[in-house]
Amino acid sequence: MLKVTMIGTGYVGLVSGTCFAELGHKVNCIDIDPRKIEVLENGESPIFEPGLSELLKRNIRSERISFSTNYDSVSNADLVFLAVGTPTADDGSADLKYIFEATRMVARVIKEGATIVVKSTVPVGTFQKVKDIALAETDVNFKIVSNPEFLKEGAAIEDFMKPDRIVVGTDNEDGSKVMRDLYKPITDKGFPLIEMSNSSAEMSKYAANCFLATKISFINEIANLCEKVGANIDEVREGIKTDPRIGKYFLNPGSGYGGSCFPKDVKALIHLAKENDIDFKIVKSADDVNNYQRCRIVDRVLEIYGDDLKGKKIALWGLAFKPETDDIREAPSKYIIDRLVAKGASVVGYDPIAMENFQSYLDEENLDQVSLVSTSMSAIDGADALILVTEWREFSNPDFSEIKSRMNGSLICDGRNLLSKSKALKEGLVYFGIGR
Repeated sequence: MLKVTMIGTGYVGLVSGTCFAELGHKVNCIDIDPRKIEVLENGESPIFEPGLSELLKRNIRSERISFSTNYDSVSNADLVFLAVGTPTADDGSADLKYIFEATRMVARVIKEGATIVVKSTVPVGTFQKVKDIALAETDVNFKIVSNPEFLKEGAAIEDFMKPDRIVVGTDNEDGSKVMRDLYKPITDKGFPLIEMSNSSAEMSKYAANCFLATKISFINEIANLCEKVGANIDEVREGIKTDPRIGKYFLNPGSGYGGSCFPKDVKALIHLAKENDIDFKIVKSADDVNNYQRCRIVDRVLEIYGDDLKGKKIALWGLAFKPETDDIREAPSKYIIDRLVAKGASVVGYDPIAMENFQSYLDEENLDQVSLVSTSMSAIDGADALILVTEWREFSNPDFSEIKSRMNGSLICDGRNLLSKSKALKEGLVYFGIGR
């Protein structure tokens, strides 16, 4: 058993801390938000992630995980993880002020021989900056390791416990050894731990996310072309996904990617390349395509109703950036709503999980033209059009006759190609998908 302190109880910090406790380690999670700590101490998760609440409660009962707002546990910790946010700065770079401040706080109380682990997504070179900041704050000997996360929201517990790979970047053998000990319950089951330099570990995270983002934008470009030439993107996907060089994942066309990782990491890598005099054409194009794709579904509405949507009611199914999460960061729904409102429409939205988060967003942005309702069918009452934004399972097989009877109009814009086009058309509805 190792003593672990996790700085930050956001998505990465809370999932990782809870999973380390499940592996048998003693974990204390620190956050500056006392309300969040109070929620966690009551055994409740402030984020929605399948399986997390159950795991959290079990480890609280077993006294393997605890929560606090102060850094006292750092002085006893064998490993201190930095899992704070690295948001996008105005210039597109990763804003590292939170990780640098956390480093200062940790270094002032860290014990001799402990290891600082950078878990946050950071650009190449951050390891050295963190090391320099820590050295300026303490005289004790410590190690620094990079350990980027590769968790998919909606499947994070599975990803942590059964990872494709665990990446560890370090410049010394002692750092490697403690990370091997930490992850031994996982690697003993055959899951790989890959050791490399700190710079390579930092770059691996950005390379993975930006490649996947590019893959999404690529299939969206193909889908857009399919519409022009009369091909069907569903059939095209079947024709390419069995090629092992391509693979079947991240080939679903739609309204673009969102969330806390892809948009931020794409911009950060573009900025890093620019700083090093490289014009990152492919990744920049992926970003441009995504910006276009997020609002392209609105074009379908405008084709039917014209450029002025005053007096029109548009229903949205799905507000989270993807299913199985309540995360609305960079969600396509926000961009779609902004454009609809700018055209004069009123919008009614529904999401199975993300309603509370989205209501907070609407309040902050003063979007009075947008309202939320408690069921998917009540959202479409009197609507002139329905836009499906997030591919929640509960939307996959609706009663199209009921949709027809409830709506004022007949337009369905399927932003994820989730619905049956043939069933919609059979009920007299007007159906548009992506590349179909």
